[in-house]
Amino acid sequence: MTETTTLYEAIGGDATVRLLTRRFYEHMDTLPEAARCRAVHPPDLTGSEEKLYEYLTGWLGGPPIYVEKRGQPMLRRRHFIAEIGPAERDEWLLCFTRALEETVSHQELREIILEPITRLAFHMQNKE
Repeated sequence: MTETTTLYEAIGGDATVRLLTRRFYEHMDTLPEAARCRAVHPPDLTGSEEKLYEYLTGWLGGPPIYVEKRGQPMLRRRHFIAEIGPAERDEWLLCFTRALEETVSHQELREIILEPITRLAFHMQNKE
């Protein structure tokens, strides 16, 4: 019998997901090239950071914290209140990519994570 390792375990579990989400929002809050993405978020990013942490934890194969607390993600519907165009999408991906590069040292794991995250970002776009 072979054991399956989740992405959550492979990248370092809770500590890495916490650091990834922390760095993501630090980039969003400080990078001038992420200003449009930052503008569609609330002034205090604490709640956003917690929700992304919960979502990524489950999405990467860890405990399903987000679903247990908030129900099914339905991410596009939950984000429809924000106008997300190509600029906001690309800025979000810039912040995520930088945070991922800083927190996950294994390149192949970063690529495995980034491909579906990129598809998700494109799916979230709701304006041209």
